Amino acid sequence: MQTLEPPTVDRDVTAALDLVLHDLFRQRLDEALAIEGTFAADIARRVADFTTGGHRRRARLLWWAMRAVGGEGDEAAATLRAAAAVELVQTCALIHDDVMDDSGTRRGEPAVHVALDRQYGTEGRARPVAGFGRSAAVLAGDLALAWADDVFAEALLRTPHSAGLGAQWRAMRTEMVAGQYLDLHAQVTGAGSRGLALRTAVLKTACYSAVHPLLLGARLAGAGDGVLRELRRAGLCAGIALQLENDLQGVFGDPARTGKPAGEDLREGKATYLMAVGRALCVRRGDTAGLRLLDTVVGSPTATDADRRRVRDLLDGQGARAHVTARVDGLCTRAVDALRRADPVPGPGERLERLLLDACGRTPAEVAPGPRTGAGEVGLREPAPRSSAAMTGGVR
Repeated sequence: MQTLEPPTVDRDVTAALDLVLHDLFRQRLDEALAIEGTFAADIARRVADFTTGGHRRRARLLWWAMRAVGGEGDEAAATLRAAAAVELVQTCALIHDDVMDDSGTRRGEPAVHVALDRQYGTEGRARPVAGFGRSAAVLAGDLALAWADDVFAEALLRTPHSAGLGAQWRAMRTEMVAGQYLDLHAQVTGAGSRGLALRTAVLKTACYSAVHPLLLGARLAGAGDGVLRELRRAGLCAGIALQLENDLQGVFGDPARTGKPAGEDLREGKATYLMAVGRALCVRRGDTAGLRLLDTVVGSPTATDADRRRVRDLLDGQGARAHVTARVDGLCTRAVDALRRADPVPGPGERLERLLLDACGRTPAEVAPGPRTGAGEVGLREPAPRSSAAMTGGVR
């Protein structure tokens, strides 16, 4: 594959990454075909096809973080390989997430496990073929993660700034799994505190979707400790805002925009920060009818669309929706403040700022930077704050 220079990649990071992924998948699919044809067609090909979709947000954050701290041509090849590895981790996460959540669709198309069941006519059948699609999808996710590790190892061979990159990569994978487990654990135990919801958001989304891509990109360019510290803070604030915005979309979002059925979080009984705030406000106001509605509808397999509309009206009327929206706005402001304290290179720094805000459904014009505060005033701890007040100031 031809060498891509930074100015070329800057013009279209997604297109450059697609070239890297195309070359990568050509090799991996040839290897898979040499091993076994059915496996190559059903599993390896699906992993490749799945990875060609999506927003590429993590990969773009990684690239622009590298450029924002002064990375040049020597870092380009390694950065694109690392970005490809991050996209493969995302493929693993989404395929497995759809299995765990029993989601039928992804990006408006059948989820991988659903597509496999339909291909072989195993959907809804009894043993021994029951669960075929789900089991095969788990293998597809495993393959994506294995490929991700291989590609990241190749990236390490292409950079002189390998110190700290391996530990960053390991932390990203482990925290992602820990956050997903906390999400499952909260559903089965009924735990619904704001603190636990935010801790889950930090591990499952904030670190994985923002902090680690920023730090991987910056480390690939040899960034110093001070810059890494501010980028970590920016990523943590933006990542939590991203999860809180996702919580809002999971209840109030338009399926045409989200690619998911309306009110899916209510059907699944997700223990989100939005739901925790809604319960807290009901308790504060003595709204026992509202609490009963949440208890009987959220996560209930028999709840109707009308029931879920009542829950949405309750969350809106009690002010939970407005509260979470305000939290997102405040966290976005803090993210911008921290990013600017890192003193990024003009141009790439602005691209990075727009990317962070776009992930949260905001624009730079909508976010007013706050006063230049010290590190201790950000109010967030890394990697996994235990206190909801530390991150949100509590329900006021």
